[in-house]
This record gives sequence, C-alpha cells and structure tokens, in this order.
Amino acid sequence: MYPAFDHILIQVPDLETAIAEYSTLLPAPQTGNFSLANVNLQLGQVDDVAAPRIARLALLDPQLDTGISRPLPGGPRDIPLARAHSREPAYRKPSSTSGIYAVDHLVLQSGDADACVRLFRDQLGLRLALDQEVPEWGGRMLFFRHGKMTLEVIQNRKQPPSRDFFWGITYLCHDIDQTLATLDEFGVQHSPVRKGRKPGTRVSTLKSHCLGLPTLLISP
Repeated sequence: MYPAFDHILIQVPDLETAIAEYSTLLPAPQTGNFSLANVNLQLGQVDDVAAPRIARLALLDPQLDTGISRPLPGGPRDIPLARAHSREPAYRKPSSTSGIYAVDHLVLQSGDADACVRLFRDQLGLRLALDQEVPEWGGRMLFFRHGKMTLEVIQNRKQPPSRDFFWGITYLCHDIDQTLATLDEFGVQHSPVRKGRKPGTRVSTLKSHCLGLPTLLISP
C-alpha cells in the first residue's frame, strides 16, 4: 500500500533559523526540505508554535500527484499521520559534509502499544520487527521497520502521555568519529561516543544545532 515513508514534518517558530541549524547537520536543503536516503525532512513555520516539534509522519503514496499531501487517520490515539508524494521510494545516496545520510529511527511516545500495533501493522502494513517488554523502566517497545527506516514506539506504563506524540530522531552516519570531528569544526555540541543499544553500533547525543529536539547519531 505504502512502499516507504515520505517525510517527517517539523514545525518551527522561525524557519530561517531552523534551516540554518539543520544545514549544519544534513545535506543541503531546497526551500526547507532536506532529502535524505530514506525519507525527507520538511520544516514548516507556524507562528503559534513556541518551540520546534515533530508534527507529523507521512507515508509515501505514489498514486498522489507529486507535491500533494493528504491527512491519514491516526487511529484511536489520533497520531498525526499523512500520506504524501514528495519523493520516490528508491533509496538514495545523498552527499553531506557531515556524513549524516539517513534517518535510522523516529521515536513515538504512546499510551497504548496495542493500539499502535493495530494501526501501523494491521491497517497500514508496516512490519513489526520487534515487540519487547522493558521491565527495568516499566515499559514496552515496538519497532516497525518500513522502507529502510524504523518507527520506534515507546509505551511507558508508569507515566503514559495523555496524547501520543513524536519525540525524537536518530540519524545514521557512515563514520561517527569523522562526523563528530566535522561537527566540532562547526561548533556543534555533543556527548562523547558510547556503545549503542544495538550490538556493534556507536552513538552520540547532539546537544546543539538540532532544533532542541532529542537527537542521536548512530553508526556501525
């Protein structure tokens, strides 16, 4: 039905400032649109937004005319979704100064993991790659793999959100040491490199130039 993800929409109070920040990290944009290997990042200015937020996830619908976007029902949790056609499903190889080339995963905070399974797997056809309990913090994690990108759903039973929301982004880079060395030259603040949760990976948390959104870098 939907061969891949199309775009992630980030609403910002100041588009010019947001484009300048993200241009430090990502391949060169076109009018606020950053085209990565597996998904587009779209920035949109909204005057009544106090801080940047991940406002919507869109699935690619090639049957729509290019540039068109339509709302997609978000199930009982009213998750902000759309179907759109701003890119083609083929995996790209974008060139970026930083070496960041794709979105590894997008995180959704949810109050009902079962509702997310019914929505994303049963209705929208995303592959549920992993469903696991995390007893150390009283939660459940779902990983939906689709079009070489993962949607990670976190359900915290102790402090469930009243409304589901997209929380953070993890970007892929070819060589995290080289990427961080480049970002250091641009004055980007980040944590030291550490082992990732996935075996064989290394990660770093960005602390600036990421629109204030929880942002992680990951590489083999």
